[in-house]
Amino acid sequence: MDPYSAEGELINIHTHFYQSQYQEVIDFDTSSFSSENALPARVLQLRARLALGQAEDVLADVQGEAVPDLEAVGALAEYIRGETDSALKTIEKLAASAADNVTVQVIGGTVLQAAGRSEEALALLSQHQGSLDAVALIVQIHLQQNRTDLALKEVTAARRWAQDSLLVNLAEAWVGARVGGEKYQQAFYVYEELAQGSSTFSVQSLIAQAVCEIHLGRLEEAQSALEQAVQKDPTNAEGIANLLVLNSISGNSTEEHLESLKKLNPNHQLVLDLEEKSSLFDKAAAKYSAKA
Repeated sequence: MDPYSAEGELINIHTHFYQSQYQEVIDFDTSSFSSENALPARVLQLRARLALGQAEDVLADVQGEAVPDLEAVGALAEYIRGETDSALKTIEKLAASAADNVTVQVIGGTVLQAAGRSEEALALLSQHQGSLDAVALIVQIHLQQNRTDLALKEVTAARRWAQDSLLVNLAEAWVGARVGGEKYQQAFYVYEELAQGSSTFSVQSLIAQAVCEIHLGRLEEAQSALEQAVQKDPTNAEGIANLLVLNSISGNSTEEHLESLKKLNPNHQLVLDLEEKSSLFDKAAAKYSAKA
């Protein structure tokens, strides 16, 4: 039986992970899991700890492990800590020796994509055998490549065999948010259902709901959702980044949120983009400076 199916042992912990309920994943009681599912469950818990910023502890936890799954987790922890060369070296070794391992595929694909090596990431992920985790990452990579057509093709194919899986619904929402139009509303429904349910709520789902509302022109509702998200997690960079964007759209000051974002994550993509545009503007303006 597929351990990730509705009747499988891993369905609940796996669902918590993709709902961004990372603390629930960490606290999940796995003592009754079969021996074959103990490792996948541990990997999910380690990845949840990474998502909560515990890279150093995770690295110490998997130090010396020779299992490909745990070596891959260690490489991701290294990458998060800025040890890029070491992380990539480990992933390259695993891609050559354990490319059929789904954890190596997904985590290796994550590291390679983060390093800007999209084609290598896709080549590794393409070796999956019916893994929705791999499909979800492939969709995200195609969206980052601005290949919405390929992302949509991947989701459509997965829908045929995975039907109403949470990951397929999420992937469809990601694509819908990129396609726009009436797809914004469909994506909103997916995130709203997650964000409003007591057992499915996460700050990330609430932020995603707010992003859809911004696209739908419902700025007051988006403001309320983002303020709620930041109140629940004041260190969430994505919540603050989207509040910054919303304030800019609304014509309000963005200075406070920009400073907060720089403190939380000075390398956030929005911060880097704004700094780049500011530099380009200054260079262009200098050409037209008044001469005495």
